Amino acid sequence: MFFDLFLNVCAPIFFVVGLGWLLDRKFRLHLETLVKLNIYLLVPAFIFTRVLDTELGGQEALQIVGFTLATIALMFIGSTIAARVLKMHAQQRQALRLATMFYNCGNYGLPLVTLAFGHEGAAVQVYVLATMNVATFTIGLFLAQERGEKPGAHWRALNGMLRQPTLYALVAGVLAKSTGLRLQEVTWLWQPLDLLQAALVGFALLTLGVQMSQTRPAPFRAPLFAALGIRLILSPLLALGLTQIMGFPPAVAASLVLATGAPTAVNTALLAHEFGGDVSFATSSVYYTTLVSMLTTTVTLSLLKLWLAA
Repeated sequence: MFFDLFLNVCAPIFFVVGLGWLLDRKFRLHLETLVKLNIYLLVPAFIFTRVLDTELGGQEALQIVGFTLATIALMFIGSTIAARVLKMHAQQRQALRLATMFYNCGNYGLPLVTLAFGHEGAAVQVYVLATMNVATFTIGLFLAQERGEKPGAHWRALNGMLRQPTLYALVAGVLAKSTGLRLQEVTWLWQPLDLLQAALVGFALLTLGVQMSQTRPAPFRAPLFAALGIRLILSPLLALGLTQIMGFPPAVAASLVLATGAPTAVNTALLAHEFGGDVSFATSSVYYTTLVSMLTTTVTLSLLKLWLAA
């Protein structure tokens, strides 16, 4: 089962990531443009269409939001304990918290869950993605600027969050669904949105490959091992227990747990850069967790499939 899942789920992901890496090495692609196409076009289209198509009710959506926030809180506690044990200085402690609390549920988590569990799993991730984006630029923003040295930087970052269309796409989708609007029948509107959302998975993975190509990681040290262990191993273990406490159905629980084992979110490195944090640690966490996740997500998925079968 392990090798079958690796070949059918994880290998396709890293194959496309590898293509992005190779294309960047050959042509030096403009990363900022790729990221903006993801954030401002493909992700909002995906969220809007999936909210309208999903059969998840309002109560289930609120549960998923609560689960995501609870996961972030548990990672904060875990990283704080690890930082004290390893006697990290303030900048490393800040970077470890950001690297473990916020995971890449967009470029990585969405394709992973979609390939593993289909569109039903992807529908669950819509609410995770929206919650994670908002939390990164509110909770993460507060943690990042706690010791920041650039005056007014937190206002610039907060304004940047308010300009992100992800939240507005979610709100628009929820309003349209709650009022009974059948936008799926408006062909001239729905077809372009459907084409854009279908492009998200492949384009997001290519963008991740370009990001990997343009990252210069630092050497491995104890804090990085802590980031990898907490983000890739401890996070899905705690998430599994949390899904049982909150009473999620097995299929929804499996999607949520698998995504919590995703690597560190790229936005955490951007926050560290903006607020004078440990940029080397932050970018290295993104780089190494992405590489190691090729193994850990395959193991996690194998165990989840066995759990579902049982």
